[in-house]
Amino acid sequence: MLRSVVPCWKRSVTALLLVMVLGPASVAIGSGFALFTQGASALGQGNAVVAHTSDASAVFYNPALINDLPGTQVVVGTILVSPSRTYTSSQSGVTTEADNRLFFPSTLYVTHAVNDKFSAGLGVFSPFGLGTKWGDTWEGRYISTNSELQTFNINPVVSYKALPMLTLAGGVDIILLDATLEKKRSLAAAGLPDAGQKFKGDGNGVGYNVGVLLDLPKGVSFGASYRSEVKVKVEGDATFTVPAGSPPSIVALLQNSQGKADLTLPQQVLAGICYKGLAPLTLEAGMRWEGWSSFDQLKIDLVDGRSDATPRNWKDVFSFNIGARYQLNPDIALMAGYLHGDTPVPDSTFDPTIPDAVTDVYSVGTEINYRKFKVALSYAYQVMHERAKANALGAPAGTANGVYDSDIHMFGLSVGYAF
Repeated sequence: MLRSVVPCWKRSVTALLLVMVLGPASVAIGSGFALFTQGASALGQGNAVVAHTSDASAVFYNPALINDLPGTQVVVGTILVSPSRTYTSSQSGVTTEADNRLFFPSTLYVTHAVNDKFSAGLGVFSPFGLGTKWGDTWEGRYISTNSELQTFNINPVVSYKALPMLTLAGGVDIILLDATLEKKRSLAAAGLPDAGQKFKGDGNGVGYNVGVLLDLPKGVSFGASYRSEVKVKVEGDATFTVPAGSPPSIVALLQNSQGKADLTLPQQVLAGICYKGLAPLTLEAGMRWEGWSSFDQLKIDLVDGRSDATPRNWKDVFSFNIGARYQLNPDIALMAGYLHGDTPVPDSTFDPTIPDAVTDVYSVGTEINYRKFKVALSYAYQVMHERAKANALGAPAGTANGVYDSDIHMFGLSVGYAF
């Protein structure tokens, strides 16, 4: 059984969230293993929604915007993520396709206008996630066969209109994390088949987020938000599966053990400038900065003194986006967006665990109002530029050097209700 450091009440919350979030999220409209698919309406606008909003997903993008939402509003939604990843070996020329599972990162947002100056909100979402399964027999099995990361952020926020043109907001990020990392261990030197290695653990951490909104003259608004880095201590179990008939020396070397790992989730800055002077058209252009330089290595320490360390040495990155929303009539809006993002993963530590690359995202969507209900539908296509691995990670057992190619289809759905 997995030894958890999460208190009982947090384990109960995690169980509830697992009902809502049906599987680990794939990397989508983010870099590294960050997720920014946090609302169907936002997805349709390329996530260019930091300086304007139409629903309670503003809790994630910029909590200062929730002052623009009247009454009490609830939004629930999900993004169906369908990734496709292939690897073509530079050694053999053989192409391997990753297990293309479907993922459903889901969200819940609630906002309430206390009065003309104060609003409060709550968001539950998955800000980081990963799901990459290559199988047990592929060329890179000594680097990774399966990687899964789930995070849940319980994020209460408050927003205050300090001046007619200035709104400030802040909140707390309560992060719950669950991770599974699997790979093979080569026993060819002993004349034996591969052994299996698996680490499964969970942990939690606390951070904070702030937001600001400036309503400027002539239909212009500027918004920005910041999320702090969160340090998570992950504790769990490392288990090994050795081939039948292995000598005692091999069995002793690969003993099951409790282990721990420290993971720092990066700080993030979002900013956008919106123009509403062409009504019924709303335009926004924005940027995102992610502090991935905090991810220098992934190291699992076992209680018996053994450790398994993988260098990362990631870098800080920017992405840029633009979105448009056209209010066709009082009940129907049409949306479109585009995003271009860099990758934090340098060539020297690129590996199949997180096959990230420079990305372009194209999105469209619609939002429909019916009485007190609001339904958003969106689609996005994420193209991850072809990426070549030509480093020594995985040597001498197997480097899995070659070309990695990925793309992702995303379908968003959310339903909101205003009380």
